[in-house]
Amino acid sequence: MTRVTSKTSSAPIVAIGYALPRSGLPAASSFRQWVAAALRGAKYRKPAELAIRLVDNDEGRALNLSYRGKDYATNVLSFPADMPAELKLPLLGDLAICAPVVLREAAEQGKRPRDHWAHLTIHGVLHLLGYDHIKNSDAEVMEALETRILAGLGIADPYQL
Repeated sequence: MTRVTSKTSSAPIVAIGYALPRSGLPAASSFRQWVAAALRGAKYRKPAELAIRLVDNDEGRALNLSYRGKDYATNVLSFPADMPAELKLPLLGDLAICAPVVLREAAEQGKRPRDHWAHLTIHGVLHLLGYDHIKNSDAEVMEALETRILAGLGIADPYQL
């Protein structure tokens, strides 16, 4: 587990867990940058802490089956912190990102892997903040926000590729 912090107190604290070899995966500093961009883009101004676990297909499939009843590995799963209201902790929750799925999707969709990693990290963070895409109207709001955040990072609209 790598704990990534910044020198500024307002920067999010992001713990990264690599459950597979790190070779070819983004550095913890990239995840920190993407999380910070998502929080800024969503105008989230409170202290924030979250964990990101990078998993393989087997763990991704097991998590998706256990928590969503779907028997396949998916790209990103978000687990918002479920805290009692009286606890004032900055925990947003956890993300599980399945590295083989991210890399496969990037290749299939003709995207740069780094861009797809950024998109899915931002997508997951927005879920932790309560954004959703079940209804079309909510999906439009979430996708527009993702696109704006990614543009700020110099990444093309992932929904137009």
